[in-house]
Amino acid sequence: MNDGRKLLTIVCPVMNEEKSVPLFYERLVKAVAPLEEKVRIELLFINNRSVDSTLEIVRGIAAKDPRVRYLTLSRNYGYQAAITCGMQNARGDAIANIDVDCEDPPEMIPRFVDRWLSGVDIVYGLRDKREEFFLMHLGRKLFYRVMHRIADHEIVLDMAEFFLVDKRVRDVALSTRSTFPFVRGQVGFVGFRREGIPYKRERRIVGKTHYNLIGAARFGFSGVLTSSTLALRLLAYWGFPLVPLNMVLALAMLFAGDGPSGARIERCLLALVAFELGWAMLAFGFIGIYLARVYKDSIALPLYVVDTALSSESNVPPVSPGAGKGP
Repeated sequence: MNDGRKLLTIVCPVMNEEKSVPLFYERLVKAVAPLEEKVRIELLFINNRSVDSTLEIVRGIAAKDPRVRYLTLSRNYGYQAAITCGMQNARGDAIANIDVDCEDPPEMIPRFVDRWLSGVDIVYGLRDKREEFFLMHLGRKLFYRVMHRIADHEIVLDMAEFFLVDKRVRDVALSTRSTFPFVRGQVGFVGFRREGIPYKRERRIVGKTHYNLIGAARFGFSGVLTSSTLALRLLAYWGFPLVPLNMVLALAMLFAGDGPSGARIERCLLALVAFELGWAMLAFGFIGIYLARVYKDSIALPLYVVDTALSSESNVPPVSPGAGKGP
């Protein structure tokens, strides 16, 4: 029953989190209890095809708490797809996203809601400190600052997928045609009024993280390709000095003769040709990667598929909106 309060949807992506979910749920419910006077709340768990008892635990919670919904994907489509699924299927006037490992504290959500109710469209956790290997922390900081410099649009520094967005921000941010979602980049792109709240990221509440160095590298590379065309532009930038340099060396070869001077110029020309061959291979590689993305976006395969038989509602869409369609 709608009593005039706005609805907040809290999206919780899960994959093999059977130990974390009960602890997270207990902590989250306690944290958001004071919000009940201000907003109505629904919890939307996105089960990224867990192979443990995560789904059964979420089902048990949903049976006792009518605020809880859950969707199960037909396979593991990845973290970004799970977040996108949750945001697209959220019914709230505002959508918050949080992981169930409690590294991002649920106690921050009431602060997010207060700022949203005061008129802020995007409220996000600004990661100030986190307990991890210092080289990983340094690499993460460096990556986002490089991304901030090279991206074709604004990248919000130190912003992750721990945020709250107004529904209208969600609608615009997820209207992208890309089949390679980079949600934090998409949220940064749309603008609107936003505010970061600094916090210290905590240790995982239980178990081991699913995140590793290889996963971080793949995510970072995908983020660069989604947010920046600098690699393509650099190929053109390198071409500008190479063309006149080739002309100078070619003219020098015509007039140098067969003496020592000619031999030196010939070696320089051979070195330049070798460099250009490497540059051309790199160029073809980058062009191929971007073309592959364009091709996948053009055939518009769904970003995710919902398994209706393993979801909490019989009327959930069996297939996500195709690429290029809004939520």
